[in-house]
Amino acid sequence: MGKKKKELPSLSDKLPIDLSSVPESALLTALGGLPLVSQTFRTLKLHDSVERHVVVKQRERGFSESEVVESLVLLHAAGGDCVDDLRRLRADEGLEPMLGHAIPSPEMVRAFLERFHSDEAIAAAKAARKPEQIAFIPRETAPLEGLARVNDDLLREMGRRSPDQRIATVDQDATIQESRKQEALPHYEGGRGYQPMVAVWAETMLVLTDEFRDGNVPAGMETLTVCQRAFRALPSTVEQYFYRADSASYEWSTIGWLRNEQRPDGPKGFIGFAISADMSKELKAAVLALPESAWTPYKAPGEEVDAERDWAEVPFVPSEASEHRDTKPLRYVGIRIRPRQGALFADGTEVKHFAVVSNRTDLDGAKLLQWHREKAGTIEQVHDIVKNELGGGVLPSKYFGANAAWMRIALLAYNVLVALKRIALPPEMLTARPKRLRFQILVQAGRLVSHARTLTLRLRLGLDRLAELVAAWLTLLAPA
Repeated sequence: MGKKKKELPSLSDKLPIDLSSVPESALLTALGGLPLVSQTFRTLKLHDSVERHVVVKQRERGFSESEVVESLVLLHAAGGDCVDDLRRLRADEGLEPMLGHAIPSPEMVRAFLERFHSDEAIAAAKAARKPEQIAFIPRETAPLEGLARVNDDLLREMGRRSPDQRIATVDQDATIQESRKQEALPHYEGGRGYQPMVAVWAETMLVLTDEFRDGNVPAGMETLTVCQRAFRALPSTVEQYFYRADSASYEWSTIGWLRNEQRPDGPKGFIGFAISADMSKELKAAVLALPESAWTPYKAPGEEVDAERDWAEVPFVPSEASEHRDTKPLRYVGIRIRPRQGALFADGTEVKHFAVVSNRTDLDGAKLLQWHREKAGTIEQVHDIVKNELGGGVLPSKYFGANAAWMRIALLAYNVLVALKRIALPPEMLTARPKRLRFQILVQAGRLVSHARTLTLRLRLGLDRLAELVAAWLTLLAPA
């Protein structure tokens, strides 16, 4: 006999609910966990920092700068990706009582962001271009610089709370933000948009600094400025310094500064670095001249297995002016990639060659290449999170300065979430991305009850999850 077919339970064509617009008598919130983000913002003393460093308001009345910045941090944390999404936060009747201030309107925030813009700064940058230059990077306005100082204060506070974190690896890279705005300029991938540069402290995953740029600005333009700002932003508790970047940083002002242990405008002493090298005609000739015996096979974790990879030390001294007789020669490690079974790459070539330049001699070639590749799990992950899980990928304005402020606040929101995880949440949440934080913590239905001048948030959660949230709240309120 054949097996009897299992009968599936029948589902009604209509869900067993009705929708009603009749308001509940008690205050309700769908964002019962979001105050943890606000409390982290305040625990890090960012309210005071914003009030000290960011001055854009023209009148005393209305929202303070710190209330607007905090509201935008909450917007990013909650999943909003445009200014109009503030209406969603304003509609949550329980949010204002929990925060102690209202959420500003989209119209007010647009005006706030536009005050970070300066036509004069853009005109001055255009006028300062060399005859052969097209791209330019405007000088930041005072309010934009103020936002950077707010992030510096966050980093110093996190350093104070983590004094044992004495190693800092700075990972630096640019990313493309697509935009259809008429003012957006073409970028190297063929679209239009912007190309901000960001630097991350790899050991903590905190953003150190950023520089907003038009889409047509080459990634290798003025990389030293961002590099120096990143090292300046590190807390004084750091004792060992490292740096990783792609070929955009393969330019001799940056490399020379990193090699100079008495470097101006930065920490003194050794900075170990690894940077993807431009495959110049001379470097490629040196790589091709290597005998077969010079190459050593290696497997890069996480890479495809349909190609054979080898590394080799490349005897190469560039002709750039940064090389001096009293300077230890840089180390070049070549990479050779060959598809297996005689296949060709998409461009028709049989072999591809790359190289990394470094001043580190404590690692063999394979370990150095792997260490250099680890930046893909830091800076590239930060770019992905800020653009796709926070609001950094959708720029709000035609004004360059307004977009720069929006991006910097998105990065500040990212850092606040990192701080929340590191300070108050269980260890298993340390790697949680914003999407998971919302699902597990931030988006929680709750009822606000006022009794004896005390506002209590009641959450319908399991005891374990509720205990975690209460512990996080008490940790944020406790002295560091």
